[in-house]
Amino acid sequence: MKIQSIETYSTKEISIVRVVTDNGEEGYGQIAPYHANISSLVLHQQIAQHVLGQDPMDIDGIVDRCIEAEHKFPGSYICRAVGGVDTALWDLKGKLEGKSVCELLGGEIRPIQAYGSSMRRDITPQDEADRLKLLKQKDGYRAFKIRIGNNFGKNVDVWPGRTEEIVPTVRQAIGEDIALLVDANSGYTPDRAIEVGKMLEQYNVGHFEEPCPYPEIEWTAEVTRALTIPVAGGEQDNCLAQWRRLIDLKAVDIVQPDVCYLGGLSRTLRVAKMAAEAGLPCTPHAANLSMVTVFTLHLLGALKNAGPYLEFSIEKTPWTENLFYPVLEVKDGMVEIPKKPGWGVGINEDWLKKADYKISQLN
Repeated sequence: MKIQSIETYSTKEISIVRVVTDNGEEGYGQIAPYHANISSLVLHQQIAQHVLGQDPMDIDGIVDRCIEAEHKFPGSYICRAVGGVDTALWDLKGKLEGKSVCELLGGEIRPIQAYGSSMRRDITPQDEADRLKLLKQKDGYRAFKIRIGNNFGKNVDVWPGRTEEIVPTVRQAIGEDIALLVDANSGYTPDRAIEVGKMLEQYNVGHFEEPCPYPEIEWTAEVTRALTIPVAGGEQDNCLAQWRRLIDLKAVDIVQPDVCYLGGLSRTLRVAKMAAEAGLPCTPHAANLSMVTVFTLHLLGALKNAGPYLEFSIEKTPWTENLFYPVLEVKDGMVEIPKKPGWGVGINEDWLKKADYKISQLN
């Protein structure tokens, strides 16, 4: 059996990948969201040549060959393109073996506890508190994450005092029995991050995510050493060598690889293994309701060092609507891992028909 063709169905935000073998078997994956149409071009122009004709069951080997062959182009777009192929091949493997990806990895199909992940910094502390309290009552969430600081904000908040106001306001609204996590999105220098972290400790915050610019792992390590609150990070990192440095330096207490950013499930499993060997939990990044949340569900169902939560966006994103079925739902704070073989979901044909189509295939 060989890989006969690679197809992409792309919008600016999302690109679905379909891999088909020479005997007609197929699997679906997804390139990382955001400018996914560019990553799709990278897939066809640079990655497909290393994939076509290969044994589809040699997923690790294919992924490594792609990364190594394109070593002069290290970084995000290559990894995103490779991740589209990797996730399609895992779907194919599951379908061939009649197992979910979770089961392929030795995991168990079960509900996974979710934290409601807010993506907004343009919302007032009281409005954020009110909507999280409502979601707690309606969907049974037992954990939430909010945004503090500003994205690469250099210690400048969205507006003065917002961070110091939103944390106690949300904590009071959701109660002490609900886990509260915060994300600074690379917002602080170490001194300011430590100052903020000390305040977070007073409100029993469960983790402090990406306190410093993510390339500055020594800065993050400094913050981690200074605080008792767990520091989390790694979502942007797509280099395995950088991940080794991050973990060896003990720069974070919780690792957060993103399946799509990192280059697929295979490379994410390697990061999770590094973390397990260092005694660290893995709570993957999954900041939107595209297929990345499906991938992450299966991963969490199998990891021995899985963190306690699935990240589940609470935001309305029209570009993820009607993408796949069945739709993921939060019930009593939990999300079910899809049970069918592969990823366990189907891609909506109407969505595919509206997307830009491209194919690479064996001659």
